[in-house]
Amino acid sequence: MASKTSRIGGVLGGLGVLLAAGVAAGCAAPQFTYIADSSANTYFKVPYSWHQISGASLAAQLKSLGSTLGQSGTWDIAYDAAPAPAAVHLSSPSATKPFAFAFVAPLSQPLSDDRLRDVLLPVTSAGRLAEAQGGIFPLTHFHLLRDKLIKPGQGVHGVADTFEYTYPGGIADTFGKVVLTNAHSTLLYVLIVHCISTCYSQNRAQLDTIMSSFTVRSP
Repeated sequence: MASKTSRIGGVLGGLGVLLAAGVAAGCAAPQFTYIADSSANTYFKVPYSWHQISGASLAAQLKSLGSTLGQSGTWDIAYDAAPAPAAVHLSSPSATKPFAFAFVAPLSQPLSDDRLRDVLLPVTSAGRLAEAQGGIFPLTHFHLLRDKLIKPGQGVHGVADTFEYTYPGGIADTFGKVVLTNAHSTLLYVLIVHCISTCYSQNRAQLDTIMSSFTVRSP
């Protein structure tokens, strides 16, 4: 009887360990935050520890850059991995931690693959030359790391690029950019991630995961 009781106790003890492990797993923090613009069927994810930039701060930063994003029916959102998140990290050599910015905006006309490549930051030689001739583009020493045409399906198509630029002062920054349009070329979908190049190199797998998570389902 004693041996039978001990066996039952052992089984129950084992169940207790399994239940405790299950509860602990159930209480673990989520791995990712999932972001969506449901009206445009657009989704992506960032690590759960990243912080969302407030809409007001993001709008002020975009306005300071002379951008019309956040207006005219656009949707935009930004997340920062920095312990002290700041909208200025959107376009700053002080981004020592990864930063992600996404937006959806209406299009008035179709864009070629090269025009898609040059959204936000120029990638093509023609786009870079045009910015340089404008006299106000501060970034230099462009270096293309990856350029890929992508067709996720349902007529959605675009480009994925990874590239480096150098800020005044000599700080190199690496950018990952996904730019898509829908089958009817009526909407533009953009995700860009970046940080200084040493940071990007250290977090490349994580940033690649974010870029590959960018999903658009064409209406």
